[in-house]
Amino acid sequence: MDQTATFHDLRGKSVFITGGGSGIGAALTEGFLQQGANVAFVQRSDSTEFCDEMEEKHGTRPLFIKCDITDIPALDVAIGQAADTHGPVQVLVNNAANDHRHAVEDVTEEFWDWSQSINLKAYFFACQSAARRMRDNGGGAIINFSSISYMMGNAGYVSYTTANAGINGMSRSLARELGPDNIRVNALAPGWVLTEKQLDKWATPDALAAHLEKQCLKQHLVPQDIVDATLFLASETSRMMTGQMMVVDGGVVTTG
Repeated sequence: MDQTATFHDLRGKSVFITGGGSGIGAALTEGFLQQGANVAFVQRSDSTEFCDEMEEKHGTRPLFIKCDITDIPALDVAIGQAADTHGPVQVLVNNAANDHRHAVEDVTEEFWDWSQSINLKAYFFACQSAARRMRDNGGGAIINFSSISYMMGNAGYVSYTTANAGINGMSRSLARELGPDNIRVNALAPGWVLTEKQLDKWATPDALAAHLEKQCLKQHLVPQDIVDATLFLASETSRMMTGQMMVVDGGVVTTG
C-alpha cells in the first residue's frame, strides 16, 4: 500500500481499531503501522496470517485480539489488553460494521437488535472504554466510521442506515461531552470503496457506472483514500477539529 503522507506525531501512538484485520480495517492497520504507530485491533476471524504479513512487510507486528464486538465486556477487556501492551489507547477507530442487505418486511426484532449491536451499540461502548483511558492520559482522538448511505437515503438496508445516522449524532454529542478532557471525536463517512467484498458482491459493471455518474470526481474510491482521511483525523494536524462529519466519497453528497 502506497504511503501518501507522513504524520510524524502518530509515531509511537497507541492505536486501537475495530475490524482491523480485513477490508478497509486491514488497510487502516497497515496505514497506521506505516506511520510508526503501535496498532492493536479486534476481529472475529483469525487474523494471524495478516499479522505475519504486516510484520514481514513493516517490521512491526500489530496486536491481534480475537473478539466479537457485540460482547461488550470482551470489547472492554480487549481495549484494556491493548493499553497494557502499547500504553493507554490514544487513537480509537471504530470501523467494524455489517451492511447485510434486508427488506423491510423481512426485519425481525432479533435481526434489528443484532444489526444495531454491531453497527451502533458497540461503537458507543468502545468510545466509553477508550475515553476512560484517554481521560487519564491527557486526551486522544476517536474516529467513528459512518457511511454516506443514510445521507443518500439508500434502500435495502434500513437498519444499517439508521445506525449510520446514529453514529453521526452520537459523535457530535460525545465531542461536546469529552472535549473538556481534550478528547476529539469525529465521524468519517466513506462513499463506495471498492474493497474485495464490494467487488465480489455488488460491484457489477452497471452498478459501478451508475455510481460513478453520481460522483464529481470520476475515479472509484480505494481503501487508501479512507486511510489518508483517518490518519489526518487521528493526527494533531486536525487538533482543533471535533464534532464533525468528514465525507470522502468523490463528491456524491454535500455537507454544510
